[in-house]
Amino acid sequence: MTDGGRHRCDQDAAEEPGVPDGAPPAAVTGKRRLVVAALMLAMSLAAMDSSIVSTAVPQIVGDLGGFSYFAWMFSGYLLTVTVTLPVYGKLADSLGRKPVLLIGCTIFLIGSLLCATAWNMPSLIAFRLVQGLGGGAIQGTVQTIAADLYKLKERGRIQAAMSTVWAVSAVAGPAVGGVLASYAGWRWIFLVNLPIGLVALLLVLRHLHENVDTARSRIDWAGALGLFASAGLLLFALVQGGVAWSWLSPPSLALFAASAAGTVLTVWIERRAAEPIIPGWVWRRRVIAGVNLALGFLGVLMIAPMVFLPMYAQSVLGLAPVAAGFVLSVMTLSWPLSAALSGRVYLRIGFRDTAVIGAVSGTVILLAFTLLPYRGPAWQPALVMLLLGAGLGLFQLPLIVGVQSSVPWHERGTATASILFCRQVGQSVGGVLFAVVANSTLASRLKDAPAALHGGLPTSLDQVSNALLGHGRLTAAATDYLRHAVSAAVDHVYLGAAGAAAVATVILITVTPRRFPLAEGS
Repeated sequence: MTDGGRHRCDQDAAEEPGVPDGAPPAAVTGKRRLVVAALMLAMSLAAMDSSIVSTAVPQIVGDLGGFSYFAWMFSGYLLTVTVTLPVYGKLADSLGRKPVLLIGCTIFLIGSLLCATAWNMPSLIAFRLVQGLGGGAIQGTVQTIAADLYKLKERGRIQAAMSTVWAVSAVAGPAVGGVLASYAGWRWIFLVNLPIGLVALLLVLRHLHENVDTARSRIDWAGALGLFASAGLLLFALVQGGVAWSWLSPPSLALFAASAAGTVLTVWIERRAAEPIIPGWVWRRRVIAGVNLALGFLGVLMIAPMVFLPMYAQSVLGLAPVAAGFVLSVMTLSWPLSAALSGRVYLRIGFRDTAVIGAVSGTVILLAFTLLPYRGPAWQPALVMLLLGAGLGLFQLPLIVGVQSSVPWHERGTATASILFCRQVGQSVGGVLFAVVANSTLASRLKDAPAALHGGLPTSLDQVSNALLGHGRLTAAATDYLRHAVSAAVDHVYLGAAGAAAVATVILITVTPRRFPLAEGS
């Protein structure tokens, strides 16, 4: 495949006898399957990371201490993944996908090995940051290579396969993490990455071939540093605000001001750079700008089921942690199935209209959650999550495939990274907004509680969860009142999520063109 004389990307199978260009994945034999296997293995490293680590938190904290700031094991990793995505996207376009993926996997594996040797919580958090530096390269580059290997008609299937990796990881990760932490020790949850990553590295090294002209490639390192700093300060402020300090405190205001100043400086640098990290065309083209904004709101709404549904299932429905996890995991089963089937829809009616169907469905389903009866059977929220996964599969994947098909090879890495970056930032913003909504509702309900219950209710929001789990010796009336309060808080969060889905729908209709322009050779 050629693109302006700059690039030729092949896998060994592309020229094998009997494998025509653009053949469907099922008909491809030989080495291309090995490349896809490598991509799925690499993606599994990033996909399983948080789910496999979360199960081992009690053992990690018990061994290393640092309970007051262990959450930075996750926040630090996500922060570095997010801020590095645009940088790796530009590097993949300038230097080729293969070196970026190889370097990313190598950094991730080095970080995993260092995590396994951590001697206290600060060292573990630092090594998780190293892992995140590699994870950013893996997430964006894998999806870009997948788009390179297949033509438009098959591209939806391979991207759906990548979604399946996330679904399997969401279900298997906690189980694997629990087994390793219980029987082998928590350090093995990081060491298990090494054989998986090494196999992926060897397959990519052996079977993915590129011929990239890098003679004229210039990397805007000043812009990369500015982006890293400004986005990092913003995400740090969002993560710590309302937790380590109040939103209007001097540290919070200073971080937001520094992020704003850094953003202005970065824009100034980027506008003067020969090859900026985030080129202006990312926001000038309606297709990419609309998709970035819409998937940013997808990131916002995803916080409702990811963060607040388990709390609802345990605190309101009284389910055990495993059962609560199942209520959420059904969404990860319908999502990739819907994504795989979306190809038949968007090839018939278009990328935007398919995504609109998914976004409208998501809006209605999220609203339906608020109509569930108080303390109803667990199958009801599980059914809602099953339907939500189906709707979001129609929402997300057509937009990703549409953007990847609208740009040539030398812009695809940047375009893909911009989508993922906006979605990740949306999740960070959604986490903050919905935490404020939930806390405000709970605080109001506790303040307005009947006088007869005041003495038996928790005195702070931090005590609500433990009280409902039986650690606070609540009376039956106080327990029921507190469950109603949590239910109301989660309902308000889901109303906000439905609002985010509705805004995404409006953006798709008003900003994103109905027909996506297709790049030559897509």
